Amino acid sequence: MNQLFKELEENYLQKGQALANALTLFEWDGATEAPQDADENTSKMVGVLSDLYLNAYINNQVKVCMKQIEAQKETLDERENAIFHELELLYERLETIPAKEYREYSELTSLSLNIWTKAKQNADFQAFAPTLQKILSYKKKFATYRKKEDGKSSYDILLGDFEPGFNEASFDEFFEVLKQELIPFIKTITEKTKAVDKSFNYKSYDVDKQQEFCNFLAGYIGFDFDKGVIKESAHPFTTNFHNKDVRITNHYYENNLESAIFSVIHEGGHAIYEMQIDDALTQTLVGEGTSMGVHESQSRFYENIIGRSEAFWKPLYKRLVETFPEQLNQISITDFVQAINKPECGLIRTEADELTYSLHVLIRYEVEKLLFSEKITVEDIPRVWNEKYNEYLGVKPKNDKEGALQDVHWACGDFGYFPSYALGSAIGAQIYYHMKKVMPFELYLEEGNLKPIQEFLKENIHKFGKSKNTNQILFEMTGEKFNPHYYVTYLKEKYETLY
Repeated sequence: MNQLFKELEENYLQKGQALANALTLFEWDGATEAPQDADENTSKMVGVLSDLYLNAYINNQVKVCMKQIEAQKETLDERENAIFHELELLYERLETIPAKEYREYSELTSLSLNIWTKAKQNADFQAFAPTLQKILSYKKKFATYRKKEDGKSSYDILLGDFEPGFNEASFDEFFEVLKQELIPFIKTITEKTKAVDKSFNYKSYDVDKQQEFCNFLAGYIGFDFDKGVIKESAHPFTTNFHNKDVRITNHYYENNLESAIFSVIHEGGHAIYEMQIDDALTQTLVGEGTSMGVHESQSRFYENIIGRSEAFWKPLYKRLVETFPEQLNQISITDFVQAINKPECGLIRTEADELTYSLHVLIRYEVEKLLFSEKITVEDIPRVWNEKYNEYLGVKPKNDKEGALQDVHWACGDFGYFPSYALGSAIGAQIYYHMKKVMPFELYLEEGNLKPIQEFLKENIHKFGKSKNTNQILFEMTGEKFNPHYYVTYLKEKYETLY
């Protein structure tokens, strides 16, 4: 081990990691357990911790140490080099932001979750708009501080935070492929599937029984309850502290069976990724998923490619029927699989079917682009949102709750995140086609044996954490870099076969 790097890690990086974990714990608690009146006082503590976090990395000692290590970089081993590279990126992101503004922003986003939650409950975008405007102003300002290249947009910078190597131009190209290939296909398939009956999904399902079945499902796909817990929140999410403490949430609706089922499989996919990161990398700057696109590839791989396949349900469906015999006794597994895949042009992204899902993401991407190019303001969001839903999906929200307030991401300041959902779906499809070449994928599902699938993902993706980027992982696994056409092929083959 490089001695200078060892000193850097022990004296500074571990402190930064501990403070990051403390901040994450407040986020987790705020979404799951904390009383709603706690947020104002708690936000002050978040501000203090955020200030300490910034100072743990941005100080003269770290800067001097980094310069010394840079001079002997060739002596770093693979692990040290990956962590040092990530530190350089983090330093670049943080050093330009004044400490006072960083603290103010951290306090603001700590408060904003509760403001968004109340606004959503009341379907009142105007109640959230002033807070959102402040968050957006900070994000634009921080991105401007970081600009180094002429012509690079603020939005490009934020997109790169979630998906290094991707920018507006590459996402525009990606979404153009989806628009050209999928919009006419969606129209064709939705016409064919109008008669598919999924009314059984909206019967009354006991919430306690749903929770019991979902916990079983989580374990079935590979979620390790010795390393993770499941709680409830308004918006399902995954939080990780290290590979032996990964937490997910779910949400249960009495009159929507599939919502909780596919949420837990989705979040379980995220969690399995984090649980399988190598012990040597966990609790370091590279001890998490390499990008949001790859992370979403794992959650959507589990949710859709595995979870919505008939092969997956063959060993499971009997147990689901036994859990809800009154509602499902007359529903065959074929009817069930056709129903859980039925494409419908709806309003809610998290409830969207696999085929139309990326159009929901496209809408958010286009709204964000308009905001950052200053072609629209925060006040325009509900109008533009509704117009785009009408344009792409032929539906229009009745209120802000099912419209521009439905997602928590902007309340957290996560501008640039949404495209990763569609990118993740496409990456997942590319991985799926490769896995079918190297293993009897469907047979494993029919046998209820997900362990070889989980182990393959660990060895080729999960264990590397952030030490390899998206295209490195894809190329080393499949022999190709990212190719969106696998996604189009996958969707067309699946839906043409199903219907």
